[in-house]
Amino acid sequence: MMEMSMIIEMVGYLGSILVVVSMLMSSVIKLRVINTIGSGVFAAYALIIHSYPTALMNFCLVAINVYNLVKLSKKDQNYDMIDAKNDDRLLNYLLDYYRRDIEKYFPGFTEHSSLSNKAYIVFCGGNPAGVLLGKEKCPGVIDVTLDYSVPVYRDCSVGAYLYSKLPAKGIHTLVYSGKSSESHRAYLTKMEFSEEGGVFIKKLD
Repeated sequence: MMEMSMIIEMVGYLGSILVVVSMLMSSVIKLRVINTIGSGVFAAYALIIHSYPTALMNFCLVAINVYNLVKLSKKDQNYDMIDAKNDDRLLNYLLDYYRRDIEKYFPGFTEHSSLSNKAYIVFCGGNPAGVLLGKEKCPGVIDVTLDYSVPVYRDCSVGAYLYSKLPAKGIHTLVYSGKSSESHRAYLTKMEFSEEGGVFIKKLD
């Protein structure tokens, strides 16, 4: 039977590993969730070995993470959306900067200028958070070529905010028929796109 001292030591290692792993996360939410768990585990370890200053520090980290997670859950209140054009410098910069990441989720994405006549950029607290490109083939219907959220805001409901604002722009239907990764297909399903013969369609309220 494993000695109690070894079990306690393993708890300490687990907390340390989780804290380190959290620093590798590109998503702010994932970082804070994993860091919260790691800090909580390490705080428990510190209490067991009677290292009260270490326990206090880690409990403070848990509180800070929980506070920021609550703020992040309400971050859609800080979103803004602007119309962009294909020759917009900021749009082109974002597409170039995130091109490798974009290609992971949109393997069929090519030069947007020849495929789209609609472009929207979503900002969060002044920072670019997402881009939607598409071609309006008929009034109110956009054939989406790109619906991308930058890694930091990938869990912050950029898509939900964007879809809630598009009806005010006269857009009532989104259609995605391009190549897609498994991750993007899962995203489309989560965002309540319906699949019809390999084509994903979403009616906007």
